[in-house]
Parts: sequence; structure tokens; C-alpha cells
Amino acid sequence: MASRPIEMVDESNFTWSESPVPSPKDGEILVKTLWLSFDPTQRGWMSRDTYMPKIPLGEVMKAFAVGEVVESRNPVFKTGDLVTGLFGWEDYFVTDARSGGLSAIQKVPQGVQPDLALSLLGITGLTAYFGAIEVGQCKVGETFVVSAAAGAVGSVAGQIAKIKGCRVIGIAGGKAKCDWIVKEAGFDGAIDYKSEDVGSRLSELCPKGIDVYFDNVGGPILDEALARINMFARIVICGAISQYNSKVPYGPKNYVSLMRRSRMEGFLVFQFHSQFAEATQALTTWHREGRLKQKEDIAFGLENAPRTLIRLFTGENFGKQLLKIADPS
Repeated sequence: MASRPIEMVDESNFTWSESPVPSPKDGEILVKTLWLSFDPTQRGWMSRDTYMPKIPLGEVMKAFAVGEVVESRNPVFKTGDLVTGLFGWEDYFVTDARSGGLSAIQKVPQGVQPDLALSLLGITGLTAYFGAIEVGQCKVGETFVVSAAAGAVGSVAGQIAKIKGCRVIGIAGGKAKCDWIVKEAGFDGAIDYKSEDVGSRLSELCPKGIDVYFDNVGGPILDEALARINMFARIVICGAISQYNSKVPYGPKNYVSLMRRSRMEGFLVFQFHSQFAEATQALTTWHREGRLKQKEDIAFGLENAPRTLIRLFTGENFGKQLLKIADPS
């Protein structure tokens, strides 16, 4: 990181540097990075303290990733193991593979593809699972609306709600994305926020109101959803990507609707850490059965990392945004 973004992330916020590949000491492993995950939360890491301290200027940009152990001086890991955790935008890094917190490095389960370990079976899939089931508490027969519905989290959250028996409406940008969530992901309806009036379409597609609104964007779309919630509705605040690059974030105007004895709650996936195994098993089963589709948008080359991050905030990405750096040895 060379500078902190003021509004939109820019390639000038980063510099490229080269140095010798480090050597691991006792208890450490040397990991070759293979795949990088790109998530809206990274914008927060660049500017402010969040659930972890902001990234210091001059340090490597952080990202969830999958890599291969190429040298090990830690008895838990051997050369050739695929591992996942919070790495950085770099070809190689050394870690002591601590077993707790965000710094934890874990082995990728045998037979799981590296990209799937970062998408459906990674942080985004887990976020969708706990947001829909634990925070949203979606139930059979309810109306479930999700924004950024063709994105990494939104697309999975909507499909999970369908599996749980909900009627699901997705809000996405562009015909291709809206077509995908209906024809491939099985949503009951789609709203194209780029060409349709979101409020009017919500009234049309949700004539009995909204029971669960899974929010990934914030801003005026959140207002439109709040205006149509039912008694005892749950509003899941997963993200607010429309506001991350704003100097003055837009606050909700229709919050008085919450007086319908409804609840608006934000969450972080890490608070459900003790349930990760249960969630991963469910996601794996649904994917194997063909009930859960995963859409990925893959870029290539470490030099393209800044440009790939920016895609999240321009709406260019379609599905989970990943960047591939290398193949396993």
C-alpha cells in the first residue's frame, strides 16, 4: 500500500516491489500463493480499523488466499500441502501458521479445488450461510429479498433461502446477471436496478411484503426494502458496497419501519467460528447435489491485483471475484 484511498480505490494506492524469497525459520512454513480472494471488506482494511487494524502504509496488501507449502519447518505441515488463510498480494510468504484468529492457516480439505475453498466453501459461502440462516432466520413460505444478488455472497444467500423454502427475489445490475439468478440460481424473480425502478418492482414482486432483506449494498435500495418490510421482519446487514468509497456515507431514511417489531442486525462471519464445520458440510452437500450453484469471475496475474479489486466497486465482476497467480507444483 502506497496511500489510503479518499473515495474510489485507485491503482495509484499501490506500488509494485520485488525482494528475495524469504526462508522459513523453525516452526515456520514458506507458502507459494496460488489464488487470491477479492472482497469488499478489503476497502475497509485500507482506510480504517475494522475487526482488525488497518493495513499500515508500506506493507503488503492483505487478502484471503490459497497457497502451496513449498518448504516446511513446522511438523504440522509438509511440502505440497495446500493451505488457506489471510495472506497478502505476494508470490511467497513465510508464516508460523498460528492456530487461532485471523492469522490462522488451515489445510485445504483433500479433494476441494483451490477456487472453491475461497468461494463457496470459503468466507463468502460461510457469510451467506450464517447471514441467511442464523441472522436472517429464513423460514418456509417467507419472502426473502437480497441485493447484489449476482455477487459472491448474495447469490449463495438467495439459493440457501430457496433451499429453506423461501420465495426469493434478487436485485442485481444488468440483464445478464438478472437472467443468471433466475435461470441458473433458481430465484423466483429479479430486479435490474440499472434499468428498473427498484421500489415499484419490489411492490410488484413482493405483494405480501418482505420478511427477510439481506443487504449487501446499503443506500437508497436499503430504503426501498425497509419501506416494504412485514411485521417481525429481519434485515441482515452484511455489507454496504455502494457506500464504501463515499466521503459521507448515506444513512437509512426509512428506519422508522423497524417499529413493526422488526430487527436490523449487522454481523461478521467470524462470530460463528464454532459452527464453521457444520456450515461447510451443508454447503458441500448442497453443492454436490446440484442445489447450490457457484459463479466465479477469475482474473489472472499478480500484477493485476489492484485492477481486480476495483472491479468489485464498478460492478464489473459477476459472481465471486478471484485472481489466479499460479498452479500447484
